[in-house]
Amino acid sequence: MPARHLSVGQVAERSGLPISTLHFYERKGLIVSTRNSANHRVYRREVLRRVTVIKVAQNAGVPLSEIAEALSSLPTHSVPSTEDWARMSEVWHDDLTRRIETLTALRDKMSMCIGCGCLSVKRCPLVNENDHLAGEGPGARLL
Repeated sequence: MPARHLSVGQVAERSGLPISTLHFYERKGLIVSTRNSANHRVYRREVLRRVTVIKVAQNAGVPLSEIAEALSSLPTHSVPSTEDWARMSEVWHDDLTRRIETLTALRDKMSMCIGCGCLSVKRCPLVNENDHLAGEGPGARLL
């Protein structure tokens, strides 16, 4: 049977993250450790799943504050259930869908910028497709 707790070094090795990053996540409340009888920092094995979610979400551009907020709904001293994870994913669903749509539009329309030379937010199809903001007057509307 595998050990119930992992040292910070073991979590770092298994997750591919530096120990300093794990300590940072802990300071931010993203993960929780306890101290063993030798006063060494140890983590429950379930922390590996939390760390994976953090890494994937960060790679997708989700700010740490949003990750922390979502993870705060999960139990920290027990194994999150399937229902716990499902509730958390529901919170992110709409935001992630919006991010995917935005990134897809950027990817698909980026080639329009090469050699365009417009230098105009007013005409830019990436920021102001079909000039739908013109009626609101001059100046930045989305920034």
